[in-house]
Amino acid sequence: MTTGVVVLNFGEPAEPTRQNVLDYLERIFMNNADLEGDTTEEEALDRSQQLAERRAPGLIEEYEEIGGSPLDPQAKAQADALQTEFDERNLDAKTYVGMQFTEPFIANAVAQAHEDDVDQIVGLPVYPLCGASTTVASLEELTDAVAELNWDVPVHEITGWHKHPTYNRIRASNIQQYADEQGLDLADEDTELVFSAHGTPTHYLDEGSRYDVYVDEFCDVMASELGVESYSIGFQNHGNRKIPWTEPEVEDVVTEIDAERVVIEPISFMHEQSETLSELDDELREEAEEVSLDFYRVPVPHDDKRFSDVLADLVEPFVADFDPSYYQFRQCHCKDTPGAMCLNAPFNR
Repeated sequence: MTTGVVVLNFGEPAEPTRQNVLDYLERIFMNNADLEGDTTEEEALDRSQQLAERRAPGLIEEYEEIGGSPLDPQAKAQADALQTEFDERNLDAKTYVGMQFTEPFIANAVAQAHEDDVDQIVGLPVYPLCGASTTVASLEELTDAVAELNWDVPVHEITGWHKHPTYNRIRASNIQQYADEQGLDLADEDTELVFSAHGTPTHYLDEGSRYDVYVDEFCDVMASELGVESYSIGFQNHGNRKIPWTEPEVEDVVTEIDAERVVIEPISFMHEQSETLSELDDELREEAEEVSLDFYRVPVPHDDKRFSDVLADLVEPFVADFDPSYYQFRQCHCKDTPGAMCLNAPFNR
């Protein structure tokens, strides 16, 4: 039995042309149209186009400064490494890349899996921390794409996986290695470790997303593994809509730090992208240097060879056909539909 593993991700324009960026932004704003309240589809589309026109010039400038986003090629490399790992484990699985907002879209990946006549589908979002507009939304797109084809195929959905032990070791060792290379002591009272998490509208938290809980617990574990007693958490929010977002904002955290230097760990990301290369490396660095802080940013370990092991471990129960609970999978809370499994849900549901 062949399993089609659709590796789900956000996507970003590799070529920052005006049309590419506008289309990308319109898809994002349209996907989150419910944040504006009850509107017709026509009103939502018009609003999305307005927001895209407003945001596009600044985003184009950011992409031009970083030479286009490397997210898509990094995601493809991760999927290729996962395929190699499947082959080495003698697992009958084929990987497909599906992006929410750039090509290849999730629907394209599902269509290719359908053409290849796979026997079942596994949706695997490469989002370290389960969020509503990322993990959950990408899986909903996957199941919708299967339904659009009238394809009667079993679909397994993997949601939260930040508790995977090897993933924790990857992140902690990556932070420590970077600190060692830079000659930094993370336990020094003049050095503040700041975990920078991608922000989310509080609307999603009110609706039941536990993203903020995952951020808190993961950062606490990272600090423990690093032997760091004092650390800060800040959120990278996007002010395109006048709605409440997670707090505190990372800019406010950094400018209020009483230390000589700051070490930023982009805890929500498994790729380098505009949020790391522009928002952190340029914009946040400037904020830090304005208050006389030495600024250090930990690289994202997107090419760590252990990461393909993590992804293969997550998929293995569904490919090898044994009870996922053996690997501590449980019914997901954030996506409460039958078959949506995660490593995050409490045992006592």
